Amino acid sequence: MTWNLWWRFGNWRERRDAIVRTLAEVRPDVVGLQEVWGSADENLAGWLADELGMEWAWSRAPVQDRWHGRNGGDTTVDVGVAVLSRHPILETAERRLPAGAAADDGKTALHTLIDAPGGPLPFFTTHLNSGAADSAVRCLQVRELAAFVAERSTGGHPPVVTGDFNAEPDFDEIRLMGGYRTAPAVPGLVLVDAWRFADPALPNGTWDITQQDAANFGNRPTCLDYIFVGMPTAGGTRGAVQRAHRAGDRPVDGVWPSDHAAVVVDLAQGAATGGRPDPR
Repeated sequence: MTWNLWWRFGNWRERRDAIVRTLAEVRPDVVGLQEVWGSADENLAGWLADELGMEWAWSRAPVQDRWHGRNGGDTTVDVGVAVLSRHPILETAERRLPAGAAADDGKTALHTLIDAPGGPLPFFTTHLNSGAADSAVRCLQVRELAAFVAERSTGGHPPVVTGDFNAEPDFDEIRLMGGYRTAPAVPGLVLVDAWRFADPALPNGTWDITQQDAANFGNRPTCLDYIFVGMPTAGGTRGAVQRAHRAGDRPVDGVWPSDHAAVVVDLAQGAATGGRPDPR
């Protein structure tokens, strides 16, 4: 699962309860989270992990200025990305992403190696630049992210990369991330957008382009949030996409959990040998 939690914006205390209730209902095995807040006293990911009986890891953005400014100048609460897992987290690593010519927003990618039943799972989450004119920067970030994925995904389960990419499916950075509609960011690295395996009748927007300040996934929704999955090993079915759907796309007792919907994907735990799916 991947989900942008809308940091400390809006009625965040009520939203926190709606978030944990949504996660308890969906019961994902592993979750990549973006816009996760943390302070000296508490971390949202840590609180969620305690409530749900999961393990967690957090990567704090090394540059916080814009976020603190959006929070009325409060410098006591930071933002970052996180992973929750029902299975043990064997190791973690993080990678700083470039800002290029744009203002540095402190973007990172977080890697966790998950002790999943089907074998160690390399799982990643990130949050790319959001500027409307930042496509070139996001392409730089995708290249660095892809290099990080390639370095940390050696054998075993195909990598799973989650995040808010702030880009629609036909943008250059998403095509570059996949590596099969254009030359891959890292030679040989192909990452399939798992939503391609969803029921085409399902609503697919994860953010409403007309509603920045309120969750509303019915009006001109667009997809900004993704789960990418590496190709199963030659002759294998492990990591093959079974289905995809949205979550967190409705109020909980009148409270919207976030301004983004979550994406949920079921992956096969099969053996390391079997056929490759065709991403086309």
